[in-house]
Amino acid sequence: MPHEDHATTGDDRPRRTDELRSRHWFGAGGRSGMLYRSWMRNQGFADDVFDGRPVVGIAVSGSELAPCNAHLSRLAESVKRGIWEAGGFPLEFPVMALGETVLRPTAMLYRNLLAMEAEELFRANPLDGVVLLSGCDKTTPGLLMAAASADLPALMLTGGPMLNGKFRGEDIGSGTHVWKFEEEVRAGRMTEAECGFAESCMSRSNGHCMTMGTASTMACMAEALGMQPAYGATWPAVDARRYAMAQRSGRRIVDLVHQDIRPSSIMTREAFENAVRVNAAIGGSTNAVIHLTAIAGRLGVDLDLDDFDTLVRDVPTLLDLMPSGRFLMEDFCYAGGLPAVIAELGDLLHTDAVTVTGEPLDAPARARAAECYDRRVIRPLDDPLQRAGSGTAVLRGNLAPGGAVLKQSAASEHLMVHRGRAKVFDSPEEYYAVSDDPDLDVDADTVLVVRNCGPAGYPGMPEVSNVALPSKLLAAGVTDMVRVCDGRMSGTAYGTVVLHTSPEAAVGGPLALVRDGDTVSLDVPGRSLSLEVDPEELERRAAAWNRPEPHSPRGWTKLYCDTVLQAEHGADLDFLVGHSGHEVPRESH
Repeated sequence: MPHEDHATTGDDRPRRTDELRSRHWFGAGGRSGMLYRSWMRNQGFADDVFDGRPVVGIAVSGSELAPCNAHLSRLAESVKRGIWEAGGFPLEFPVMALGETVLRPTAMLYRNLLAMEAEELFRANPLDGVVLLSGCDKTTPGLLMAAASADLPALMLTGGPMLNGKFRGEDIGSGTHVWKFEEEVRAGRMTEAECGFAESCMSRSNGHCMTMGTASTMACMAEALGMQPAYGATWPAVDARRYAMAQRSGRRIVDLVHQDIRPSSIMTREAFENAVRVNAAIGGSTNAVIHLTAIAGRLGVDLDLDDFDTLVRDVPTLLDLMPSGRFLMEDFCYAGGLPAVIAELGDLLHTDAVTVTGEPLDAPARARAAECYDRRVIRPLDDPLQRAGSGTAVLRGNLAPGGAVLKQSAASEHLMVHRGRAKVFDSPEEYYAVSDDPDLDVDADTVLVVRNCGPAGYPGMPEVSNVALPSKLLAAGVTDMVRVCDGRMSGTAYGTVVLHTSPEAAVGGPLALVRDGDTVSLDVPGRSLSLEVDPEELERRAAAWNRPEPHSPRGWTKLYCDTVLQAEHGADLDFLVGHSGHEVPRESH
């Protein structure tokens, strides 16, 4: 069949087309090549698409079961247009859609399954590069983990946030106002009918959460890591400029293939340091800790839990966005987007870090394109929303020897140093069964301990740690209290909540040993979380502890629970850490 011997690279270096992985399929001779090409022809592809041009996969995590990702097939069409224009051969394919909004028990149970599925699809198919289309919060890290493990040239484009919610003349945020409206209803200040009407006002366009929840956070992390083009995190999902960016991204991935630029050369230690610091500056979700750690683990980059504390102590919170502030992602976009934050951080970042665009991270700033247009939304470094060191705090102590985290920007100042008696619940369901009881034995100083919510415990480490306050306290005007859990919290949520407590209760961690009435001591400035119980007593309790029964004797849940790592290691599966590259699979004859 006709094909050219050479291709022109984006940097004008010729590259032999037989170096492309896809040539092992479409450039093969004899029966094998005929089979590969002939079956593809039933889709109506012309002869010359098999001429040696780069084959680029478009991994689409779109599904009507994942509302945040439902529009991604349309975005893929724009990507295809760019790939065709650049002389590539685009092929769209589906990957798991993980919608945290409807998937039970939690999309986090399936993040690693998405990563494993996508990695194998990248490797097993005739792909020279891949564009990753994601939206809801687990699809972004899952696809980045897959790209890191396969290490094919890759570029990410997230689906964008929804337009601002509008209710009674005010902006309302997805997720964040869910928690607020629930508390208002439970406190009797809002009717069920009013709450129902607010639902339709909250989600009024395609896209993911428009608060700085985990979806928006991870979109920003993809951009800060250099894997997503500048401004990709913030254009609203329905903005025409996102589709224009998708077209340009299609062109760019062809260059990345020709130049053989891989995720491992972009997501370096310096890139992860940038992401950690940017996360602090935007008031990002604590879930970024787990996801960034997991992605780094796939690359062999040394990213420790304590890095999320030490690297951010000189980084203030600049972004005034819900849940930590007042505004939403649409406002962030029009104020200048993430490049404006990066420009403001300046020397706090490795601004020369390479990105998928081929330019350094601060290229928009150097081109004077990263101006801030609204200082109410993006605050200057010398007048931040919250002082330096107000990002994620990593806590340790006898209650969290493996570490725990707390989002300071979403917590209450008066609870940052606190001692209180524990009220213990073995599951969120056990708590909610009694949370409306007017005689529940709690007061404003009580520390609510909710356990068995970790990676293996629930399973999947759901976003249940910020349990709503007891009704009797809400009615009394209490707005926050200390909660300690081995699970996660939605990035859209708020409160003084200790998260990711490790080791988790389900594997015998100290959280399993806490009893009602024990004194729990939280000292965020001192970075400690302690249980004030004699070591000898804890040893007696540990000896009497019994491991919970497995959640399932078969299938993915069993594999997950048997091999999942603890939170400080990213909750990846132990056999998936590291990468296997993109070897061509063995051909059958």
